[in-house]
Amino acid sequence: MSGPLCGGTLEVQEANDEVQRICDEVKPHAEEKAGKTFEVFTAKSYKSQLVAGTNYFIKVHVGGDEFVHLRVYKMLPHAGEKLELHSLQTSKAHHDPIEYF
Repeated sequence: MSGPLCGGTLEVQEANDEVQRICDEVKPHAEEKAGKTFEVFTAKSYKSQLVAGTNYFIKVHVGGDEFVHLRVYKMLPHAGEKLELHSLQTSKAHHDPIEYF
């Protein structure tokens, strides 16, 4: 099995504790961009992309039948592994695939 290619996204995976921690950290920024408060903010699945750091494309359950997709950039260790919410897609459903955006 080959490793990830730089620049390509990996297959969709179930969200894990690390991805949930990323979501918890960027939640206030996501709420600000969406213009609303999310009572629920549970990571469900994600794709990652290896660049000069890592892009995470995360499907997040925000209550009821509503989901959002987040694009979060995690800097390399030498840059402090800081997280940056790059963009947000609202009005998503559970069945919507995670796409590059």
